[in-house]
Amino acid sequence: MKLLKRHAAVKSIFGIVLLLVIFSVIVSVIGYNGFTDALMAQYADGAFLTAETAAGLLDADRIDAYAQSGGTTEEYHAIWERMDRLCNSSGATFIYLIQPDRTDYGHITFLFSTINHDSEYSVYSFGYVRETTNDEYREKYRALYDLESEKELVIRDKGYIETDAHITAMIGVKGSDGQVKAILCVQRQMDVMAHGRQKYLRKVTMVLVVLALLVIVGQSLFLHRTLLQPLRLISEEALRFSADGVLPQKKLKRAIRNEDEIGELASSIDRMEEQIQSYVENLTRITAEKERIGTELALATRIQADILPNIYPAFPDRAEFDIYASMDPAREVGGDFYDFFLVDDDHLCMVIADVSGKGVPAALFMMASKIILANNAMMGKSPAQVLTDTNAAICANNREEMFVTVWLGILEISTGRLTAANAGHEYPVIRRAGGPFELFKDRHGLVIGAMSASKYREYELQLHPGDKLFVYTDGVPEATAADNDMFGAERMLAALNGQPDGTPEQQLKAVRRAVDDFMQGAEQFDDLTMLCLQYAGSHTGMDME
Repeated sequence: MKLLKRHAAVKSIFGIVLLLVIFSVIVSVIGYNGFTDALMAQYADGAFLTAETAAGLLDADRIDAYAQSGGTTEEYHAIWERMDRLCNSSGATFIYLIQPDRTDYGHITFLFSTINHDSEYSVYSFGYVRETTNDEYREKYRALYDLESEKELVIRDKGYIETDAHITAMIGVKGSDGQVKAILCVQRQMDVMAHGRQKYLRKVTMVLVVLALLVIVGQSLFLHRTLLQPLRLISEEALRFSADGVLPQKKLKRAIRNEDEIGELASSIDRMEEQIQSYVENLTRITAEKERIGTELALATRIQADILPNIYPAFPDRAEFDIYASMDPAREVGGDFYDFFLVDDDHLCMVIADVSGKGVPAALFMMASKIILANNAMMGKSPAQVLTDTNAAICANNREEMFVTVWLGILEISTGRLTAANAGHEYPVIRRAGGPFELFKDRHGLVIGAMSASKYREYELQLHPGDKLFVYTDGVPEATAADNDMFGAERMLAALNGQPDGTPEQQLKAVRRAVDDFMQGAEQFDDLTMLCLQYAGSHTGMDME
């Protein structure tokens, strides 16, 4: 429970940090938009001020005279030179005066056109006619001429743009009669604004990356110190002891000082190694090798039995579900195991697995695998992530090249949604309320311990009140009679469907009886491990149809 409380506290801390990061992102987005809006307003105000200044250089009542001058009169050139100086001193890219074709505003004629000398673009010659850029320009020209607005602004920073991102400020040049005679336009490039936004974005991104790295590094260091490193030491010691059979120079409890379940496991393995060593030495002196091995395996059998959940009903205060499991090893100790526990009040984790090999090495590997799977699941990870991280931890120190098949599912008790992942294990069996038990052929991933880079996929099943889930190891369908005929999945389903409304305990006992009757006393060559869950719904007394 200490480990669970520690993990809960860490999850709470990292949850707060994650919320702070999310809050920082939201604030940064708001700040970015505000920064952009402020720059855009500054750009627009500057452009309109330049436009009004340029309009003051003109005599609106002489627009027609400018248009008829051919751009060659002394008056025209004097105005153009003042407008050109204004363009270069104000930072504008273009300042130009146009008269749209007022029939449909589809074409415009340039009367004056000046350009910033630092620009790479060219001016339009006097009287140049071109099509209106798009419908947006056409509507804004119309609004100015129809006196619907005093000024208009066009922002072009998306899609195809001829002169890079820019804004164009437009004002109507009105004559003494109050009518618009032409439109004065000022175009400004948005390069400074773009650079400012990019600089702001880079700073914000850097801060968020640093925050994310701090969270990741902090969590990694904590997990490495409190979970991964101790489990690695336990796994290495289990493999070493299974290979060498001699006591270590330094006890696990001295290397692992955790005051939680991992520390208790280290102490248990220390005691187990001491007891096994003691038994081996004593039995070597007084009896034959067979008796020594028998005593050693008897001890391992008790340790292995104690590490699996074996008290039923497992959750007497939870009426939403009923669960039962059993493991019958073919030898004194087995490589199969099952597990089930509450991740939190609304999530039940279920595991069934089959370790390669037999005997003590498989039993030790089984215990290490069980602890790694349980601790990853208790951290709130998804089934696929639990299998991925467990595989990485086991592959990191797997000199014996052992592996384990695993089916892992997490049931959301309140909704009946079951999320599961399969690492090379047998297909689960599902019974819908009122229906028969049937195989559910889920997608398999690679077995745990084969390749460190393996990734696993998960899937979802919706359980309804009255539905049942049955999972098992290959020892059930591969149980072999004296004539080498195997029990098979069809006989297993028939045994389950023999009393489909029985409790999970009754279902497992029915399958075991069917296997025993089939084998007729033949030797059991593989472990028989089964787990059955009956889902009753999130409230007692629910309709079970």
